[in-house]
Amino acid sequence: MKRTQYKRILLKISGEVLTGDGDYGIEPEMIRQIAQEIKDVKNLGVEMAIVIGGGNIFRGMAASAKGMDRASADYMGMLATVLNGLALQDALEKIDVYTRVQTAIEMRAVAEPYIRRKAIRHLEKGRVVIFAGGTGNPYFTTDTTASLRAMEIGAEVILKGTKVDGVYDADPLLNPRARKYDELTYLDVLKKKLKVMDATAISLCMDYQIPIIVFNLKKRGNIKRVLLGERTGTKVRG
Repeated sequence: MKRTQYKRILLKISGEVLTGDGDYGIEPEMIRQIAQEIKDVKNLGVEMAIVIGGGNIFRGMAASAKGMDRASADYMGMLATVLNGLALQDALEKIDVYTRVQTAIEMRAVAEPYIRRKAIRHLEKGRVVIFAGGTGNPYFTTDTTASLRAMEIGAEVILKGTKVDGVYDADPLLNPRARKYDELTYLDVLKKKLKVMDATAISLCMDYQIPIIVFNLKKRGNIKRVLLGERTGTKVRG
């Protein structure tokens, strides 16, 4: 077995990745592919927690911009992350990966409430833990949730899976001349206002020196490549 660079990781999955080639909702084939990638990584002996977004179903900030009360819109977005978390759990358990969904908003009929010590115990027992429901508070993004949970469980790195293969100086889907960065510092991200994560999330990672690796989750094998130290995506660190 090849040696991985990290023992415990937090994978941040943006909701948009789950649409596959569509624009909305959950594409079953895409979620099955992600589940298989996660299983491949688990087979390397890595402890994995996941924070999942909800932008494929509902975006609180977008609804707020159109006149909806921001707090109400954010709560709706948090519920969308629970839907995604349950869908991913189903896909993982179909391929024999033991999984627990923990939510910051209590809903005992469908998931466990978030309890830090319990989450760590699940990881130690080899289970994948999916954190849904954001932080449980409006005005905080799932990026901030990822940074917060990474610190709480002692993750060594945050892997952010997106639709593009790293961080660019412009949107590569709109600008073919956009330049990709291989490495950045936290201050670079903040000063250049690069869309890696929001400023709160980046500041948390900077304070506690948790590296972030942004990569294309839709390309098969990329999670494993990152963990084995291959040059993949963009690395953000101090």
